[in-house]
Parts: sequence; structure tokens; C-alpha cells
Amino acid sequence: MRLLGKIFSKKEEILPALDMSIFKVDMHSHLIPGIDDGSKTMSQTIGLLSKLEEMGYKKVITTPHIMRDYYQNTPDIILNGLAELKNELATLNLNIQVEAAAEYYFDYAFMQQLQQKEKLLTFGDQYILIEFPFHAKPSKIDDLLFELLMQGYKPVIAHFERYLYFDDCVSLAQEWRDKGVSIQLNFNSIFGHYGVEVKRQAERLIDAEAIDFAATDCHNIDHLLILERNSTNSYLHKLSHLKLKNNQLI
Repeated sequence: MRLLGKIFSKKEEILPALDMSIFKVDMHSHLIPGIDDGSKTMSQTIGLLSKLEEMGYKKVITTPHIMRDYYQNTPDIILNGLAELKNELATLNLNIQVEAAAEYYFDYAFMQQLQQKEKLLTFGDQYILIEFPFHAKPSKIDDLLFELLMQGYKPVIAHFERYLYFDDCVSLAQEWRDKGVSIQLNFNSIFGHYGVEVKRQAERLIDAEAIDFAATDCHNIDHLLILERNSTNSYLHKLSHLKLKNNQLI
């Protein structure tokens, strides 16, 4: 009975709140006001950047959607929005750096852009953020990745853990990483924000150390508050010990 009492009275280790400055750079967010489903106003954007700086981030690479049927953004629209944001930041007492790329949705229009060698927005060392549909696996993914790699881009698969149609996500992630493709995970997936199955996928990927980038995918203040509330999460701590590429972007 004493042994059973010791077993059942054993408390789970309480971890400290993680210092998010360890990640240095957030490379997936939607902070240019009014051009997609992210921040709606400049004041909202400034508030989000202030919060990210408070959390310890040194740089944000914001990535507005480019989706032909929903958000018909172009490099010019995004870079003009970035210029306006930087002008606003210049008048404020914020030290956080802000750059912009894009989150490209994989569809026929994007393949056309790629084949026609149109200007695409990248970050860091020619990284390009790619998003897939959530509900149905697209065809010709291998063709897409091959074409991107052949043109010198380094594909980064946005929130890979959210594509539940990839049955063996760990093996696929490792296979793609061997080819030069990077895997990005959303912090809030770890906490069940996108559902239990996504949470399990995220944990499997972290356990396998099959993650290259971790990001907020911030659209609004709730995304940052969820992250802040879960800063003691054991898988967030485990993620922080992986050899992520975020700090190479500083």
C-alpha cells in the first residue's frame, strides 16, 4: 500500500514558462493590415508586433496569403504594405525588425506562376512558404516540390501537422527533408487549438525531431495569448530543444 501511495501521489513535473526569445524570429504570420484574413488595421498590427517584441522576438517575417480565389495579393501589394508598416514603425518606440514574404497556396494558378518564372517572395536563403488545402490531398505535390527545388527555391511546408490526410506524417516529413524541403509547425497546434488529431500529429513530429521551423501563424491577438497561456507546455519545451532554423534568419 505504501508503494502504491507513493506511485499515485507522485506529481507531474511543473515546467517554468518558456522564454520565447529562444526562437528569435517568427517566420509565418499575417500582419500586413487589410490584405488577407489576418490583421485588419494598422493599430491591430502595431499591437501584435508590440506583443511579439514583449515575448522576446527580435524579428518577424510576415507572410500574407496569396490565393487566387480568395486573396489576390501580388509581390507589389505585399511590399507596398510592408513599406507603409515600416513607415509607421519608424514613428514608434519598437525595436522589432519586420520583413515580408508570402504564404503561397498550392493551386493551378501557383503552378502557372512557377512555370512562367514569375517573381516569388522568399525569405532567408531562398525559402518559400507553401500551403496545401486542409480537406483534400492535392495531386502532383511531388511535381511542385521538384519544380521549386530545380529553380533554386527551398520549399517550406506551412503547418505540416494540420494536413491529416498525410497518414504517416513522420515518414513523409523525413523523406521530404532529405530532398531539401523544410517542415514548419504552428505553436498552437501543440495545445490542441486546431483539434486533437492535429495536436497528436504535432507531438509525433516533435518526438521524431522532424521540424525545421516553428511559428505563430499569428492572425490576431488570441493566437499570441494562447501561446502565452501555454508557455509551460512540455512539448513546447521539447520543441525549443530541437535544432530549428528560426535563429538562422536573424
